Amino acid sequence: MHRRELLNLLDRHRTRFMDEAAHVTRTRAFVAAHQDCFHCDLWPGHVTGSAWVVNPGRDSVLLLHHRKHNQWFQPGGHADGDADILRVALRETSEETGLDPSHIRLVEDAIFDVDIHRIAASPRGPQHDHYDIRFLVEMDDDLAIPGNDESHEILWVALRDVARFNNNLSTHRMVEKTRRMRGA
Repeated sequence: MHRRELLNLLDRHRTRFMDEAAHVTRTRAFVAAHQDCFHCDLWPGHVTGSAWVVNPGRDSVLLLHHRKHNQWFQPGGHADGDADILRVALRETSEETGLDPSHIRLVEDAIFDVDIHRIAASPRGPQHDHYDIRFLVEMDDDLAIPGNDESHEILWVALRDVARFNNNLSTHRMVEKTRRMRGA
């Protein structure tokens, strides 16, 4: 996959959320302008990949209490130069849950959500943006999830309780999308 593949995914992505539509437009422009958009040392930002992990009943999602940011998030991370952002999202999900990739089922290979979020300056680098490309995956919620050293804790959280862990607008948007899937 090259930048063109991500641009094609972005071109096909449709959303009814105005904030996300703006993120898609900005992300498309960023990717088109930066050949090295998948490298984490590109400032002022870079593309990241993540997965919104649902259980088979679509009534719970998997959240990780991120050690470095001290917040609850879905699995995901840096592309590290890999232009196949779907592969990045699946790899990060496997690494952060500690589960073999065979336990992680891609629901569809289309983008589930797009978000841009600001990362504060740190010893690792200046303040920058993450252009996060999110995919929907499914995992059995009866599996033991060992995790790794990047998280304090990993939990299955009922959709109705997600806002108690993370009340960011983008998380709310993914919860709403999941609820609409359940109603379909």
